[in-house]
Amino acid sequence: MTELWSAAIGAAGTLISYGHWGRPVLVFPSERGRAWDFENNGMVDAVRGLIDEGRVKLYCVDSYDAASWSARDLPLEERARRHGRYESWIVGDVVPWIYRDCGGPAEVITVGCSMGAFHAANFALKRADLFPLAMCFSGNYDPSVWHAWGERGNEAYFNNPVDYVGHLAGDHLEWLRSQVSLLLVVGQGQWEDTTGALDSTQRFAALLAERYQARTGRVGPRRASRLGVLARRVRPPPAPLLLAPFC
Repeated sequence: MTELWSAAIGAAGTLISYGHWGRPVLVFPSERGRAWDFENNGMVDAVRGLIDEGRVKLYCVDSYDAASWSARDLPLEERARRHGRYESWIVGDVVPWIYRDCGGPAEVITVGCSMGAFHAANFALKRADLFPLAMCFSGNYDPSVWHAWGERGNEAYFNNPVDYVGHLAGDHLEWLRSQVSLLLVVGQGQWEDTTGALDSTQRFAALLAERYQARTGRVGPRRASRLGVLARRVRPPPAPLLLAPFC
């Protein structure tokens, strides 16, 4: 366990690493979560084989949602502005630490569930040079529906994938198509319905399919175990793979 100071936040955030070698995987917790949640929820044990074989190395970090996206007393633009502090910590402090731990620069996978899925996708799309593959599970990708209020400006726009992906074009879009891949997975049930994850994932998948010319598909219960194979990719696929819904 490591405490990494953030000048932007004015406090230290926790980073916990698992493994001795392999492709670095940056794990975002669910809303307002902590770095140890991934292990406490059994997810580290679920991929223990990959860790022990030296195929992946996990880097689990704290969230900053309580002071940003989850602060409902703040207008959405201010929440997005505060998220910029977290982005500064991840890009300016966490990624360099991962590089040092890996012995040099490396392509980092982002992974997250719930709001962590939003972070995984948003960071990958905004910084595809650092994060060429995102695995996103049961996320909601539209902050404008998160009890949002107030006028929306550039900060909110450029941190809302549902907004900015729809306007991608030209050379930057072509570069993203060649650089970054996303795996979207969502279930069907009370949790996905109450959080809006199912609807949001379907909308986001359709948007990405339109802009990215991506592959989409459904996975039935008998094929659900194949998700484990997909999640074990250690190299990004040649084009974004969107599974929506996972049911």
